[in-house]
Amino acid sequence: MVLCRPACSCGFSVIPDIDPILHDWEFRPDEVTVRSVRTEDGSERIQLRLDLGLLQMHVDGRPDGRRVNDCESWLVYHRQRQEDHDQANPDAARYLLEPEDCAELLREGVQYYHRYLSFWHLGRYELCARDTSRNLQLFDFVRNHARHDRDKLQFDQWRPYVTMMHTRAVATPLVNLDQWDAAVGVIDSGIRRLEQFLQDYGQEENAERLGELQFLRRWRKDVMSQGGISAEDEDDEAADPIEKLRGELEEAIADERYEEAAELRDRLRRLEDPQPPQLP
Repeated sequence: MVLCRPACSCGFSVIPDIDPILHDWEFRPDEVTVRSVRTEDGSERIQLRLDLGLLQMHVDGRPDGRRVNDCESWLVYHRQRQEDHDQANPDAARYLLEPEDCAELLREGVQYYHRYLSFWHLGRYELCARDTSRNLQLFDFVRNHARHDRDKLQFDQWRPYVTMMHTRAVATPLVNLDQWDAAVGVIDSGIRRLEQFLQDYGQEENAERLGELQFLRRWRKDVMSQGGISAEDEDDEAADPIEKLRGELEEAIADERYEEAAELRDRLRRLEDPQPPQLP
């Protein structure tokens, strides 16, 4: 916490300048720039570089280090309230989250997003898996208890991306240890979760457009190939939507259909490198 010093004669409070912290740490807009630092008391903090500063996060608990009503987080707080409600009113209506509750939970979830993304780029896969698992539990809780469908959808739009990142965080250490069968099992679990997500919304026909699902399917093939695992039911490359899009893109460019080519290129980029939804 930064304490403001007494105001100077110009009326502004004098506080420590963060320029010395940022001076030798360049912001690179095309990549995630993150580091682990130690505070004066020896505690670890994670710092994520932004264009105009940085985010500093605690390693455990809420990333901002706060507690909510003597609970670790808003999610834990509402879970406890829901359990108390159900015990006290077993025959009453279920516990409901109001829009303002969902807004607070969403802001908190974004904090965990910044931290698990930082852990991923630091190679701290176990901690990335912990925080992605936490946010998936958040989505489930909101889906079960939000009063309004629009609030459920606001959270669930993140589910494919977080599911993909959780799968990567759990499976990558297994790949690094050459535990191929275990890694494929984890990837298969992630694929099933994404397929279930599409079924929940009646969108099975859009599987080829879900970048996170296609990413995991391609990764599964790569891991099986590296581990020498044969797959009797593996689809041929002609059925790969990415290969299909590449062919369509080449044809559009050859025929000078440049507007269509630009759209195909954007779709291809989203499938090859799925990005999270826009931050609220």
